[in-house]
Amino acid sequence: MKILIAISSKEYSGPTLDVGMNIARALKSSTTIVDVGQKISEFSLKDVSMANEVMESWDMDRPGVDVLEWAYNYLSKNQFIEEQSIKDGFPKNLLVERGSGRAEVLLKGSALENLSLILRNGDIIKELRDEVHNYSYDLTIIGGSGKRDMAHDMIQYIDSSIFVVNNFNKNQNYKILLAVDDSPGTAKAVKYGVRVAQAFNIKVNIVTISKDEHFSKSDKKASAKAAKMMRRSGVDAETIFKIGDPAETIIETSGTNHIIIMGASSQSPIAKFFMGSKPLNVMSKCGCPILIVK
Repeated sequence: MKILIAISSKEYSGPTLDVGMNIARALKSSTTIVDVGQKISEFSLKDVSMANEVMESWDMDRPGVDVLEWAYNYLSKNQFIEEQSIKDGFPKNLLVERGSGRAEVLLKGSALENLSLILRNGDIIKELRDEVHNYSYDLTIIGGSGKRDMAHDMIQYIDSSIFVVNNFNKNQNYKILLAVDDSPGTAKAVKYGVRVAQAFNIKVNIVTISKDEHFSKSDKKASAKAAKMMRRSGVDAETIFKIGDPAETIIETSGTNHIIIMGASSQSPIAKFFMGSKPLNVMSKCGCPILIVK
């Protein structure tokens, strides 16, 4: 599995980086940490590249390097990189250009085999979409700030599963709330549920929701299949059937002590724009972390 952790600032990205790296360590995933700094004009791009080559003597940083250095210090403090790398400090001079507006530092990981820092400059949605598309990440982890419109756009336009670190509390004993129905995305969501539950040894509540008292045979079958997979994987799980509006019921049930896992909508982008979708509605209103699986 390949994980992309998107950070944006030293002030607000601490929980995102903390959660992301612990997920990466638990899943033993190849991991990239990316910061999207402000756009560099074409006029100054060559000057910035020149400065990167002689960074120490010029003492110049391209926009966003300070955030990467902060992330590097976090990795050092939490022993995600080799001791020798820590002694050498943040290798600004090894920030290698990999294309227009994209620079990379490869690190010698201790907890993970493949670990790198990426700096991109430009519009955050476009840059993250291009990063995911060009380098084939399975999971993108983003912060859960008040910018819900940005998270909404990322979920729609980034071609990977999205984990939104919303109101994460490291002292909370979380459970997984796994939303299951007969939709095409459920099977993959169940697989992610198993992996996350195994990685962190936490319980899974499998919830299936109907707008009335009638639960279809296909919904019941999907719930039974999910429960069977949990049993076979050694995961503690409970099956729950609830009546109500699906999005509102998931939000109410999750509270603040669950990590919601659900499949992405199979609706077309046009239908999502005019009608919305259950995962997007849940993401916009829930008070806990949420993983939308694609």
